[in-house]
Amino acid sequence: MKYHLAQINVARMHFENIEAPAMESFRKQLDSINAQAERTPGFVWRLKDDTNNAMAYDPYDDPQIIVNISVWETITALKDFTYHTAHAGLIRQRKEWFQAFGKAYYALWWIPKGTHPSLKEAQQRLEYLQENGPTPHSFDFKQTYDPPLG
Repeated sequence: MKYHLAQINVARMHFENIEAPAMESFRKQLDSINAQAERTPGFVWRLKDDTNNAMAYDPYDDPQIIVNISVWETITALKDFTYHTAHAGLIRQRKEWFQAFGKAYYALWWIPKGTHPSLKEAQQRLEYLQENGPTPHSFDFKQTYDPPLG
């Protein structure tokens, strides 16, 4: 395959920032969830800083917003991790920590194998999905698209 799947998901906390006491149960799970992602078949790459997570990145200039960007070999690999591992527990608890983030809080798109999306590109893909709905440019799990030919 000449393409991999990139994803961004964004969350806006109910609280002032990730260090808020009410976010402790979420913070405590981050390292194990991130490690599990990296061990999952089909995982390629994830955005992380010196602390092994992406909490230091603030592309929206808002301490209430956190981002996660990763790259996977296939839609199936990402979907399996998202819904069939301990990560699914975070999704079930999402409303305890996070509020709505526009029409979509995650976006998927194909990138050339061997590349990684920038924060800006990932933000643009999410904004595109929020404004236009799913297309081959940016989509979600409900409406997926095959990678480009070639």
